[in-house]
Amino acid sequence: MLILASKSPRRKEILEMAGIDFLVVTKEVEEDIEKSNPTLYVEKTAQKKALAVFEEFKDDIILSADTIVTIDNLILEKPKNIDDARQMIKLISGRKHKVITGVCLGTSNSHEVFSVETEVYVSKLSDEQIEEYILTSEPYDKAGGYAIQGIFGKYIEKINGDYYNVVGLPINKIISKLNNIK
Repeated sequence: MLILASKSPRRKEILEMAGIDFLVVTKEVEEDIEKSNPTLYVEKTAQKKALAVFEEFKDDIILSADTIVTIDNLILEKPKNIDDARQMIKLISGRKHKVITGVCLGTSNSHEVFSVETEVYVSKLSDEQIEEYILTSEPYDKAGGYAIQGIFGKYIEKINGDYYNVVGLPINKIISKLNNIK
């Protein structure tokens, strides 16, 4: 059985869309990991989420993930409030940034930690567009303060890489690795 160790509704939707049977099990973990290296941060966070679930499900395959937006070596997680969302959207407006998803996949005896990066190019937004966007509910439970699959999608010029990685789960790579586990 595949156990998804994530509360993310987007990860759940991606797995359902891919026709994968799974069970959602989450444990609270402190995300108190050093943030100087964005890739290492998401990988360690994903691993920490999986390790919390491995204890209870020793024989099952666990999938955990953590997604961040990074620009100028800053990590943009979920905005804490409207001012935080405004700052994030202003920072990525008219620029390229990276979305990195760290993944831990496998069993308690044998698991792999990896990450997938996607470059995202955002159009230049006016102050009015930014204010209009941050007044919606969309920014507040998403890394970087936006959803590529939502309202903000109209401001995405292009991406280089995996679209589903930006949504929150690099499904193509995960399926490939799952096929090697089974």
